[in-house]
Amino acid sequence: MLADDQAVVRDGLAMLLSAADDLEVVATAPDGTRAVEVVLAQRPDVALVDLRMPGLDGAQVTEAVRRAAPEVRVLVLTTYADDDAVLPALRAGAAGYLTKDTTGEALLSAIRTVAAGGSVLDAAVQRRLVDLAGAPATAAPAPEPELPEGLTAREVDTLRLVAEGLSNQQVASKLFVSEATVKTHVNHLISKLAVDGRPALVAWAWRHGVVSG
Repeated sequence: MLADDQAVVRDGLAMLLSAADDLEVVATAPDGTRAVEVVLAQRPDVALVDLRMPGLDGAQVTEAVRRAAPEVRVLVLTTYADDDAVLPALRAGAAGYLTKDTTGEALLSAIRTVAAGGSVLDAAVQRRLVDLAGAPATAAPAPEPELPEGLTAREVDTLRLVAEGLSNQQVASKLFVSEATVKTHVNHLISKLAVDGRPALVAWAWRHGVVSG
């Protein structure tokens, strides 16, 4: 299901997705309120949702979908990576966050990743998280982050590298462990920090000073 208040964008996305052999557009919606209604009626695997729409915005749609249809994965689209709704959308439980200047191939890949249970975070959005963290311009040492009890040293190392944008494979290489071990650490972090998915985990790390820009 895809939701966008601009008909030309909505139609263009529908054509792009329908051309893929393994994807099917089961419904479209012109606003956030209708998007939630369609998701509840159709129960698609993935909801591709614009961030700025009449009625409910992308973050509100994500929150409503995660509450009423948690099996549906939400992938948020936005025109600008510096949109102030970046963090609300991630906190709401979006499985992915892309900017609209992404390529068609990258969008299709992101949808497949999200449908398979993975998460996607646009590089531009990653940079926005750095900006939102408000890192000081001076070279003064950053204060130690306040981390909840129960995190192991290796989980903290994993959290820091994931927040810096590294893939599981890259984290494994840095820490000299297997990808399976990194995946286990990430799953434990998501559980211990009570966040909904990898993008929200990255947002949490930047918000709590685990990494600095």
